[in-house]
Amino acid sequence: MRKTGVTSASTGTAAGGGTGRPGGGGSLNLSVRLNVLLLLSVVATNLVSLYHLSLRAATAPPLLPQQHQLQQDELALIRQLDAIRAGVSQLSHLRSSSPPPPPPPPELLLYSRLAPVASACSAHPDLLHRYMSYTPFSPCPDDALSLAEPLLLRGCHPLPRRRCFSPTAPASASKLLPTDPFSPLPDSAVRWPKDEAGKCKSFSCLPPSLGFDVPRTEAARFLRARDALDLTAPQLLRLASLSRAGPIRLGLDVGGGTGTLAARLKRLANATVVTTTMDLGAPYSEAAAARGVVPLHAPLQQRFPVGDGTMDVVRAGHAVNRWIPVAALEFLWYDADRALRPGGLLWVDHFWCRRSDMEGVYAAMLRRLGYKTIKWAVGDKSVAGGGNRGKDEVYLTALLQKPFN
Repeated sequence: MRKTGVTSASTGTAAGGGTGRPGGGGSLNLSVRLNVLLLLSVVATNLVSLYHLSLRAATAPPLLPQQHQLQQDELALIRQLDAIRAGVSQLSHLRSSSPPPPPPPPELLLYSRLAPVASACSAHPDLLHRYMSYTPFSPCPDDALSLAEPLLLRGCHPLPRRRCFSPTAPASASKLLPTDPFSPLPDSAVRWPKDEAGKCKSFSCLPPSLGFDVPRTEAARFLRARDALDLTAPQLLRLASLSRAGPIRLGLDVGGGTGTLAARLKRLANATVVTTTMDLGAPYSEAAAARGVVPLHAPLQQRFPVGDGTMDVVRAGHAVNRWIPVAALEFLWYDADRALRPGGLLWVDHFWCRRSDMEGVYAAMLRRLGYKTIKWAVGDKSVAGGGNRGKDEVYLTALLQKPFN
């Protein structure tokens, strides 16, 4: 019985093994057959498609010349589009692989925010639009006080109104111009506002403190010192000689009002001093011209229109004060440095600010120039200039010399 069992087991095993092998081979053969069948069906489908296309080509009518030309144009356009895509792809690849461009220099960004050239005009489109609404080749509108001066004050200069004839004073006024710059100013030398109530129409109407009472207030200016803050024209000439600055021949008076310093130095030293003016509230430019002084009608935000290293002295008058933004004021000092020759003198005349800002802001800004200090005087504004004792403001008068090397 034990022998029969073993034999039966062996027989079963052998039978099972023999049965497994033929079964596996049958599955493999079936897969091969299916793959061959699929390949034949693909080939047959392609053959049928080729036959169908060849049949359409054989039975299709021939292309007309216009259609042939259109087909050629379409192919040329496709080739151009492919070339453009390839160029764009190449540029994109180069852009993605190249480093990003460096950011603009911070000094350029600061300069653009102050906008002293064209962008200052674009920053005030409404005012500029009103100013540019004029008829070309005809007289310019007489709107200097209402439009031109506000644009200048905002740094929009030179003004773009170029094709009209600017209004001027009557021709007879030139016969009355004084030869002595300290003589009374003729009212006819100025274009006074018309049909405007409350506006002055003569020099006698203007406050004497503005500098238009030439025979009285201006005749004594820069001749006598009231306190340590004042610097007279004779003192300036003497200090220039002692400091080896050389003779004062050329000068720039920034915010010089009616041009009294220019007239004084012309008389004392035969010097030529150009005065920058703005007609804010009074006809400073026309008054200076009537006195025989050259007025530069320019805002303080701009580069001084003089050559590099040409001025013997640059004076910053009372118009240069703390109301000017700090960055713009720093530009002004460095532009004065550009205009001064080696050994030239920078005269800061009655600059006023808050007492708390004097040392930390404005004095530090001037000392960064590296100039030699010839005079430095700080005084209480309420005492030196009068009025407003509660504001705690001070004046600074300084005479600084640019290094020789």
